[in-house]
Amino acid sequence: MVSDTSAHLLALDWGTSSLRAFLMQHGRIVETRLSGHGIQHLPATGVPGFEQALKAIAGDWVQRWPTLAMVASGMVGSAQGWCEAPYVRCPADIGVLAQHPVSVPSGLGPDLVIAPGVLFEHPGQMPDVMRGEEIQIAGALSEDPSWAERCCMVLPGTHSKWVVVKEGRLVRFSTYMTGELFAVLCQHSILGRLLPKDKRVGGDCDHAAFELGLSEARHGRAGDLTHQMFATRTLGLTGRLPPAALAEYLSGLLIGSELVSGLARCPGARANAADPDW
Repeated sequence: MVSDTSAHLLALDWGTSSLRAFLMQHGRIVETRLSGHGIQHLPATGVPGFEQALKAIAGDWVQRWPTLAMVASGMVGSAQGWCEAPYVRCPADIGVLAQHPVSVPSGLGPDLVIAPGVLFEHPGQMPDVMRGEEIQIAGALSEDPSWAERCCMVLPGTHSKWVVVKEGRLVRFSTYMTGELFAVLCQHSILGRLLPKDKRVGGDCDHAAFELGLSEARHGRAGDLTHQMFATRTLGLTGRLPPAALAEYLSGLLIGSELVSGLARCPGARANAADPDW
């Protein structure tokens, strides 16, 4: 619990589907709260929705500490968020991010400071963006400064990120829609028709089916993924896998495909030690 002395910071991780609040004191998290009021699930439209969501999750904290500094990262700073915080370009570090915030009236007293996202855009390469993960990376580097010299960080999730860090700066990264693709295929494609409803959202894992998916991804050739995905249906139709195991096969296949690509792209795999970014 928070001591009687003043809390110093309210940090918000405000994404698409959820909002997390961290009350901090002397650089340490002393209390955490979670809300379903992501930017797509606000209690009202427009700015009032953001103000109401913030008041619901942290209004009592701000009332107790009226000068509490408030910072936010994530999709709250996107074009669909409370206020757009323009991207900063790679290479970027926490110092660069701190130089490009935007502020909005919070409705609670102190302004809310919103951190920018990061843009990777090099000639001849596909552009990529992140919002929120850059703050997580900065936190990880502060916990273990030895990683700052050079490392490859993987941040799994709906849109997982593979990030190359060199000399404390994000130099490049790749986004994989693995989690979202799994959800779309299970819920909105023919593959999901053989899946028990409870297996579309998780449950006990069939490790053998998951490992089969990983193996197929590991040994596949370029362009094989859509063929391998259809096997989710045929493995069920032929009885090679029971219906309850099909989601694990598909999950293993998609995660394995990401791993194959990410390890090939990320110099942390030691396969591309000559890469100038490494």
